[in-house]
Amino acid sequence: MATEPEREAEAPIHGDILESILSHVPLIDLAPVLHVSKSWNRAASSSLAHLNPIKPWLMVYTHTSRTPHVITTHAYDPRSRAWVEIREPSSARPTVASLRSSPSSLLYMLSSTAFAFSFDPIHLTWHHADAPRVCRTDPIVALVGHHIVVAGGTCEFEDDPLAVEMYDLRTRTWETCQSMPAILKGSTTSTWLSVAVQGHRMHVTEKISGVTHSFDPHTNTWQGPYDLRPDQSVYSSITGTLRDRLILAGLIGEEADVKGVKLWEARGELGSESKLGCEEMCEMPKEMVKKLKGEAGWVSSISMWTMGDSVYMYNPSEPEWVISCEMVAGIWKWESVENEAVREGGRLQRMVVGVGEVRMEDLQKGMRENRNFALKQRKS
Repeated sequence: MATEPEREAEAPIHGDILESILSHVPLIDLAPVLHVSKSWNRAASSSLAHLNPIKPWLMVYTHTSRTPHVITTHAYDPRSRAWVEIREPSSARPTVASLRSSPSSLLYMLSSTAFAFSFDPIHLTWHHADAPRVCRTDPIVALVGHHIVVAGGTCEFEDDPLAVEMYDLRTRTWETCQSMPAILKGSTTSTWLSVAVQGHRMHVTEKISGVTHSFDPHTNTWQGPYDLRPDQSVYSSITGTLRDRLILAGLIGEEADVKGVKLWEARGELGSESKLGCEEMCEMPKEMVKKLKGEAGWVSSISMWTMGDSVYMYNPSEPEWVISCEMVAGIWKWESVENEAVREGGRLQRMVVGVGEVRMEDLQKGMRENRNFALKQRKS
């Protein structure tokens, strides 16, 4: 085996040239490069830091509706402009129930008897807990600090459809919380509500009206309502956070005639007495709105996932295209990405979407734990 000096001598490419070359190498192929030599490790690290940094991955999971819920994972790496299929041992993921996702990188499975969840970027580790005391079928779920908040979505036989519970990651116990505001009684499921986490608060927004309430796990209290709908032309909206800023994506027009999609930033702090408002950030290009509509030509609502400076949006009814938006040097850059999971036949399966702030350490750990990362395609 060659010594370190010998490996250095065998590698005539150094410095800026090597960094430039490595900036074009897909992220999953950079992991072995870090072990070539110290100079290659430095070049790869510098390339990631300055030339082509790592960006949040879009994670798309398709799975069968019946046990054992076979799950296929496709991830879009915007740095490499490529889809990656992540293959893992069948025993790596629990099969408590159907897979679900929530803001940030939280994945979970919830049944009447058990609760399993994972929040690392590529879900190498799963945690197990007892089920909440209240039976739920379609709740809103969010990781807020060291609490996982589970609200609404209760089974029909439960007394309180607005029931809220939270799981403490430190004590591994459930706590009953103040119920959701009564005004949300007719729309307590994830179908009708959007959830965003900003700092130590969870914001719950009614998609049609834009009415928003804020929950603080530390004080166990709800505040609001706040009206986040920018204007009456917005018929459906959804919230998210970009670097702790609350943003809102709104569909303009009506379901059968979508005029456009815009992003706004909420001004003022929810949970305070300050005046709230929305400032327009950017508008989706018309050709991408057309892709969002799909063949049906209509959009009842959209799903949005945010992390870092990146926004991903798609139409759950027509998921063939994902529209991404990223702030780069003060400019919003838009991109339409063909959904690889749908292209490979996932259109007829249940689809769950999330995001992950994947680091090189996560990929290396995944490779050590028998995950296989297969590059699917490159985008020009």
